[in-house]
Amino acid sequence: MKSGNILLIIISLLLLSCGEYNKVLKSTDYNTKLSYAKTCFEQGKFSRAATLLEDMIPIIRNTAKGEEALHLIAQCYYNMKDYQTAAEYFKSYFTSYPTGKNAESAHYLSAYSLYLNSPNPQLDQTDTYKSIRQFQTFLDLYPTSENKESAQTALFELQDKLAYKELLSVKLYYNLGEYLLIPFPGGNYLSCVITAQNAIRDYPFSKYREDFMYYMLKSKYEIAVKSVDEKKEYRYRDVVDEYFSYINEFPEGKYLKEIKKFYSNIEKELNN
Repeated sequence: MKSGNILLIIISLLLLSCGEYNKVLKSTDYNTKLSYAKTCFEQGKFSRAATLLEDMIPIIRNTAKGEEALHLIAQCYYNMKDYQTAAEYFKSYFTSYPTGKNAESAHYLSAYSLYLNSPNPQLDQTDTYKSIRQFQTFLDLYPTSENKESAQTALFELQDKLAYKELLSVKLYYNLGEYLLIPFPGGNYLSCVITAQNAIRDYPFSKYREDFMYYMLKSKYEIAVKSVDEKKEYRYRDVVDEYFSYINEFPEGKYLKEIKKFYSNIEKELNN
């Protein structure tokens, strides 16, 4: 068969397919629409399936077919990598049908969609917080789910992302040091200490815990060095406490060599 004839057949099939799709799209037979949407989904035509389902879901939501259609459209957007919309539809499913046959997977995939949509740490973390809350709810509701391990792994990753965002703030405060002085004692160094302390409290098992402790110690050391004489001693002793906390928790820590120098300097100051 000549290539021109093959091309003509392909074009004819495409036109026939488009004509059939448009006909179903305009139809008011929702059983036919749902069946065709399922066929499109199975063929990987997720956009077509979603368009058909969006048109009919508001009408059939409270019918026997509504549950199936709502779960199917969520899967469409998930496969299209539109994770924001997928999360919304999965959530709509498990709130509308809390005892539905796909409620467990909808809870998980809603949280996981938000996890996939979570941006870089430097950006707004709204979806990260939403995902964390939904994973926690999922684990509470389905403690023996086959997706338990995956949910826990994603949850820890999201928490570490938030911890890293705090670490960026900690580093910024420390690097600012005495520049752009904040109008209270300690300035940027104190802000560094407070941010690090809050991060350790909020994310106690973070892989950045050592970094928080290091910057907290360094900032306290800088505050002590720059203090008036009557406040130096107790502030130095506060740094010594942080030093021992660090070496007890990280006896071979990556910052050990540097903080030993701080400790040595403090010992000399205290002896004087």
